[in-house]
Amino acid sequence: MKSASSSLAALVVGALVLGAPLWAHHGTAVYDAKHPVTLSGTVTEYRFANPHVLLFFDAKDANGKIQKWAAEVGAPNNLNRSVGWTSKTIKAGDAVTITGSPSRNGEATMISTPEKILVNGKKILPAVMGERAGSAGQAPE
Repeated sequence: MKSASSSLAALVVGALVLGAPLWAHHGTAVYDAKHPVTLSGTVTEYRFANPHVLLFFDAKDANGKIQKWAAEVGAPNNLNRSVGWTSKTIKAGDAVTITGSPSRNGEATMISTPEKILVNGKKILPAVMGERAGSAGQAPE
């Protein structure tokens, strides 16, 4: 009986240790919301995947040197439901202007929202509630 209770205890501890990451989530404390930046550049990659949509783009710094940036936008299911984004909303080569909160540690990363992103000069949000952005990344007319 002693080995059965020891096995059960080990199983419970193992499940708790392995299951802990399921409840973990990072906050936004690593981003400086008090000093937002606006950058313009060219999309190099768009990942419409969990846990967060990532938008990679090249932007010139103050000296004209290309810097590779990454913007975290939000969960794909939330972006799809709230503003109609899909895996085809943005594509490599699109021109973007993004306003977001930069990383506090100096890395070329930021967090943003769909309302603060222009693709090819246009917001990619539905024109009216219930409409969805076009599959080519254009706002509905």
